[in-house]
Amino acid sequence: MFKRILIANRGEIALRIMRACRELGVETVAVCSEADRGSSWLEMADRSICIGPAPANQSYLKIERIISAAELGDVDAIHPGYGFLAENSHFADVCRSCGYEFIGPSVQAIDLLGDKNSARQIAKKGGVPTVPGSDGLITSEKQAKAIAQEIGYPVLVKASAGGGGRGMRVARSPEQLGTAIMQAGQEAEAAFGNGELYLEKYIEGPRHVEAQIIADNFGNVCHLWERDCSAQRRHQKLIEESPAPNLSVKTRKALCESAARLAKESGYTNAGTVEFIVDKDENYYFIEMNARIQVEHPVTELVTGIDLIKTQMIVASGEKLPFKQKDVEHNGCAIECRINAEDPDHQFRPCPGKINQMIIPGGFGVRFDSHVHSGYTVSPYYDSMVGKLLVHQPTREEAIACMVRCLREFKVEGIKTSIPLQLKILEHPDFIAGKIDTGFIERNMMK
Repeated sequence: MFKRILIANRGEIALRIMRACRELGVETVAVCSEADRGSSWLEMADRSICIGPAPANQSYLKIERIISAAELGDVDAIHPGYGFLAENSHFADVCRSCGYEFIGPSVQAIDLLGDKNSARQIAKKGGVPTVPGSDGLITSEKQAKAIAQEIGYPVLVKASAGGGGRGMRVARSPEQLGTAIMQAGQEAEAAFGNGELYLEKYIEGPRHVEAQIIADNFGNVCHLWERDCSAQRRHQKLIEESPAPNLSVKTRKALCESAARLAKESGYTNAGTVEFIVDKDENYYFIEMNARIQVEHPVTELVTGIDLIKTQMIVASGEKLPFKQKDVEHNGCAIECRINAEDPDHQFRPCPGKINQMIIPGGFGVRFDSHVHSGYTVSPYYDSMVGKLLVHQPTREEAIACMVRCLREFKVEGIKTSIPLQLKILEHPDFIAGKIDTGFIERNMMK
């Protein structure tokens, strides 16, 4: 096990990693921007180093400054958390070239799976279902129209290097396809510096179901079951749960085994999430793989009893997975609400500012992962997430009731949050019945 690691992140995930390290007897070095200097979450670290001004592109995204901090801190490894540089293969390469283990997958795996087109090819090779579409990148409107004619409209134009819903456009006719290609390409070029596109059949009303995997350097791969993340708006998740409601045992097992097979086929190591869409007939299709720990990883921790952050560090340090697939049990139901500092009544406008008072709910089976507290000022420079409220109960019915009680108990004064909307979602009869898809919030909550 490592003696000391640097955490190349901030806030909630940095604190989560620090806690796991402390339990493992591993020292931590935290980095912070000038905006975060003095924040209470830094007190958990053995040492903190300021790496630049508030804007992320001058601090948390500055590779050379993070490496300098690693040198000053005399660390063995670097944990990227999620966001920022977590899926940046160049950062992973620089870390390892400088003698620091990158707690994540290999550079090759990040590159292969970070490109949606090459990831599709790996999935096909591993026998993992993919959405019907182009075999590779589309190079002309004429080619795209021929493929669309073959697979049938509507179609989805997607950026090969995309994410978060950017570089994606739906075309429901040949007349719309040219415009969709132009807009998706321009958006992808601006957002990712890569305007390459491919084409998929657009699945109407899909569910978003993802499988957590973990793999070591000895060829051992395990899935840790699935999470349903269909309650989202503009491709941003608001509520996640496990198990996925109204999913047959057969489909659930096949989807999770497909995720493990994809990881093995790509030579993947460490933690990752394989994302699928599931149609109304329970056909599931691979869409992408996130080569990092996810925001919603605690959902999986609650239902499996496995600490994913500790397991990440165990396999990164060269040890074998401490469990086999047959040991990974799924117990009860876990639900997570991402509490964001934003105003759902005004187009989800960010609401940075000082939290005058915060009363956190508690009780049996309740967990709150956060770095904020009464008196904390939510910065306008970073993600608006205040924290992650989780519940774990024997059944979904009990989990929903528990989460509703917790959201009503949760008080945040001084800023607007997503709590009122999440209460509406959880109390909606279709959500209670498990009748949700990725358009659920826009269809029922945004009128």
